[in-house]
Amino acid sequence: MRLTALYLCLTNAVLAADWPQFLGPTRNAVAAESEPSLPESLPLDLKPLWKKSVGAGFAGPAVAQGKVIIFHRESSDMTTEALDPVTGKVLWRSTYITDYIDSFGFDNGPRAVPAISDGKVFTFGPEGRVTALDLETGKELWNYDTALALESKQGFFGRTPSPLVVGKTVIIAAGGTLGDKPAGLVALDVSTGKPVWTAVEDEAGCASPVAMNEGVLAWMRNELWLINPEGAVTTSIPLRSDMDASVNAATPISVSDDRWFVSAGYGVGAHLLSIKGGKISELWKKEDLLDCHYATPVRIGQHLFGFHGRQESGMKLRCINLADGTVAWEDPDSVPGGTLMAVGNKLLVITERGELWLVRGTAEKFDQISYVQILRAGHRSHAAYSDGMLFARDTESLIGLKLK
Repeated sequence: MRLTALYLCLTNAVLAADWPQFLGPTRNAVAAESEPSLPESLPLDLKPLWKKSVGAGFAGPAVAQGKVIIFHRESSDMTTEALDPVTGKVLWRSTYITDYIDSFGFDNGPRAVPAISDGKVFTFGPEGRVTALDLETGKELWNYDTALALESKQGFFGRTPSPLVVGKTVIIAAGGTLGDKPAGLVALDVSTGKPVWTAVEDEAGCASPVAMNEGVLAWMRNELWLINPEGAVTTSIPLRSDMDASVNAATPISVSDDRWFVSAGYGVGAHLLSIKGGKISELWKKEDLLDCHYATPVRIGQHLFGFHGRQESGMKLRCINLADGTVAWEDPDSVPGGTLMAVGNKLLVITERGELWLVRGTAEKFDQISYVQILRAGHRSHAAYSDGMLFARDTESLIGLKLK
């Protein structure tokens, strides 16, 4: 069964103002071209239109068809809620019971951002449960337990990769087996939740799979895998740290039709790869260039912008040249970490200190236009941007912030 003939889009047309999955419309943290341009500066007294209390977890919001979807944990309930984007009013709420405990005692909530497609919401909980909900009502349509069905391992921080909808399947990086077949990836039918195919003999990492013109690209625990449209392995290359206590967390980013950038800390470094004709080849590899601990970098033109370094020792926002793998500029100050997205030729950066930065997406110099405190410190989820509004969360609240 073919997944789809068009890999760069979700199964149905995405509205221009939607942010329907992890990293946005095309899973690269770039807002749609039709989004309103950002202002030239942000007021220092910028306040959210609304604020809603949320529970544990690092799963950021998704937005589609006039609903903000947030997946979080309240006590023993894994909770999915739909909110009105303008008022923050809860439109529906769906829960299931979980007994998940984080191996490091770090956070017992979900990490995976929901995916919204074809009138359905798909969540992937840290205990391994995949759930499909009706977008309009929140009614549960089906669920699939990867821990039970595939013997999916918990990993360091539970199951963290975000679901990827391609065609009529939702692809989950489960890191398991189905009978005698490898099931590092499992494709579930969006209507029934039944497995359509399984592939990849590897554990799950923290990076999320992405769609591309040759199939699905998945950076797992040990290798980078290319899966063809029928769900069979085309090729793979070993790519991981020598350290056992390490993760691949940043999602691979397309930088041209056949070139991809992947990066991790723990000695993995930055890699520019050519993926063409079913083959993966390395164009260059460099350490101490843009070593991404957990946040996925963003491309504007022929440059990448992202956080370099480890969260424990501090990170710096950098701009690098894709052509030769050199540093164009670096923010002279370090922060604990952060995430970012591109809206037109500007960057929206949210740091772990709870700051919102407005930065010009230029390679000439680090040009921070505005700096506003919008959240509590100590959080690292990815935000969403839709119809001129920023939706972001911290350890206690989700906010809706009108920027344009």
